[in-house]
Amino acid sequence: MSANLRTRREFLRTTVLGSALAGTAPAFLTHTWAALDAQGRDSAVAQTTGRDGTILVVLQMAGGNDGLNTIVPFRNDHYRRVRRRLALPEKDLLKLSEDLAWHPALKGLQALADTGQCSVVQGVGYPNPNRSHFRSTEIWQTASDSNRVMREGWIGRYFDHACQGCDPTVGVHIGRQMPQAFTARTPRGISVPGPARNRVGREPMAGGMRLALDEFAPAETPGGSIHDLSGASGASGSVLDFLDRTALDAQVSSSKVRDILARPASGTVYPGSPLAQSLKTVAQLIAGGLSTRIYYVSQGGYDTHRDQLGTHARLLGELGDGVKAFVDDLKSQGNLERVLVMSFSEFGRRVAENASGGTDHGAAGPMFLAGAKMRRLLLGQYPSLAPSDLVNGDLRFHVDFRQVYAGVLETWLKVPSEPILGRKVTPLKWV
Repeated sequence: MSANLRTRREFLRTTVLGSALAGTAPAFLTHTWAALDAQGRDSAVAQTTGRDGTILVVLQMAGGNDGLNTIVPFRNDHYRRVRRRLALPEKDLLKLSEDLAWHPALKGLQALADTGQCSVVQGVGYPNPNRSHFRSTEIWQTASDSNRVMREGWIGRYFDHACQGCDPTVGVHIGRQMPQAFTARTPRGISVPGPARNRVGREPMAGGMRLALDEFAPAETPGGSIHDLSGASGASGSVLDFLDRTALDAQVSSSKVRDILARPASGTVYPGSPLAQSLKTVAQLIAGGLSTRIYYVSQGGYDTHRDQLGTHARLLGELGDGVKAFVDDLKSQGNLERVLVMSFSEFGRRVAENASGGTDHGAAGPMFLAGAKMRRLLLGQYPSLAPSDLVNGDLRFHVDFRQVYAGVLETWLKVPSEPILGRKVTPLKWV
């Protein structure tokens, strides 16, 4: 282990932990704390942290994004034939290539792409697609096959394989309920309340001021939604009979997060949308030196069964403008070279519009990658819209989403993908 990493870890256990609990800890906790410190010195391993290496920001577009009206095949006759009401006018589109265009609301992503900071992965999906929100999200979060149910998430397996001995803040989710992607054999990660619940600021109280911020939840907090992490593996051992190591670490980590978020934010102006404010929180934590490898943020509302045009334009505008502000913020910090944003949605929408001015659950759709090292604008192949090439009315996928995960794991996070994904996958080459 390097001296620097060992010193950093000892500092956390002896200084941060001590200051957090000094004066209030019972006697047994003092002894347990000392034993934990000794145990930590014996078992800690050198790890690359968010302060030392690359950072991945996963952005979930929940609800099933309509890829055809996101990256628009505006010259395609089939597109306009089956979307009499939803086909976007060519004059309003933002040109991406000779045959494709950005949705008019995606000015932010277009600006990033024009400077080599955004790539589009076309036609992403998986074999035997499932049109259930719950099940398809589960497949994406666990990287499982459509006929196999897995408990651990793909990010959780990354934590188990590559982050032994890391602090809980190796993974940070912005929101109230932990995504299944974080589920691991050894729980790691904390959940920071989303913008609607974050109340960072000073409030008056008797005898002085206090920092107001809703409590953070450790990764093992159970819940009832698809995005929750269910089931906790409790710690055991003679030392830990008195104290759960994970809960203690999460408490100290939450204190660190709270301290960082109490500092003044950068001068970058973010839009007011919940997604943009979540990304602003992530930018603050990165600037504060939090030892995080993976952040996770979500944007909901993409289940556009009716009256899609206005809702979809608003959501894509929030996405593009929020990511653009985030990238600008990271660039001003000097951290952009270390951060990659990867978006996903559980499925695309059907090719044909429905009778309610919307689209129903489909299959393949685009993903976005944003960062400083994007060398190609378009990755993969745009799916054919010809009726004979559709699969039950859906776009045929050309890139398995696990190829994207494998590329990110191996190229960006610098770990072998096969133990994490449970299979040998040809990584998508995006740099």
